[in-house]
Amino acid sequence: MVSKKVTWGLLAAWVVHDIEELVTMPGWTRRNRVVPTTSPAEATIAIGVVGAVIAAASAAGARTDGRSPFFQAVLTGFGVHSITHVLASAVFRGYTPGLITAPTVVAPFSLWAAHRLRRGGIRLDPSPRALIWFPITIGAAHGIAHLTTRVRDYTSRVREPAR
Repeated sequence: MVSKKVTWGLLAAWVVHDIEELVTMPGWTRRNRVVPTTSPAEATIAIGVVGAVIAAASAAGARTDGRSPFFQAVLTGFGVHSITHVLASAVFRGYTPGLITAPTVVAPFSLWAAHRLRRGGIRLDPSPRALIWFPITIGAAHGIAHLTTRVRDYTSRVREPAR
């Protein structure tokens, strides 16, 4: 039996990592104009959407003792994505959102969790096709966040007719 620290730990590690992103992303995107500006509202919504996916994956992992292909794909994608934070910082020659917790929380947790799964007799084998969902999920989360804030901004300008 695999400890719930492995399955629910994914959600906990994600929360720590994404608090860093939530706090730093809006200001960083304003200062680095080569990427689209992300407002605090957009960052919060996008992080919430991804959080729902991470929570669902953690729950699936807890229900199946870590055997869920969904959980395994999300765990692997979470770990691999730590590399993108380090590479982004190399490209931008400095700090990028998530850089502090990617090598100190994301990568170590993911490696530890994979090790615990293997020690528990669970073969961690997410399909390469499953990993393609990582960029799709992130893109969809940012798209939903952008659309939601645009609708909110538009509807806040619409006045109620006088009665």
